[in-house]
Amino acid sequence: MVRFIDYIYIVATICFTVYGQLILKWRIGSYGPLPVNFIEKLKFLISLIFDPAIFSGFAAGFLASLAWMAAMTKFDLSHAYPFMSLNFVVVILLSGWFLSEPVTLQRALGVGLIVLGTVVTARG
Repeated sequence: MVRFIDYIYIVATICFTVYGQLILKWRIGSYGPLPVNFIEKLKFLISLIFDPAIFSGFAAGFLASLAWMAAMTKFDLSHAYPFMSLNFVVVILLSGWFLSEPVTLQRALGVGLIVLGTVVTARG
């Protein structure tokens, strides 16, 4: 029997995933483009790994995985997985707000369709 409180695992998965994506984009953007040369590329990627904010994004990904494992003990995959589509919705909205990325009419319509699809699937 699923209780309302069990949905906290799904919400935590979404929150940690979204945080990880936003923090990675924000910090990686401050480093500039990926170099072409292999050695420079390797140095660049290693420097990214040791950035504390980027590391927190990786940690968030790990925590999202733990929360998802907990969710899998409470829900059927076919019920829980559609909620992961909300990652797209939250990332698009917050990337517009925090990262000043464009939220076009086409993206807004897509977000609306995702939300509608999630509601329909979750009720099914």
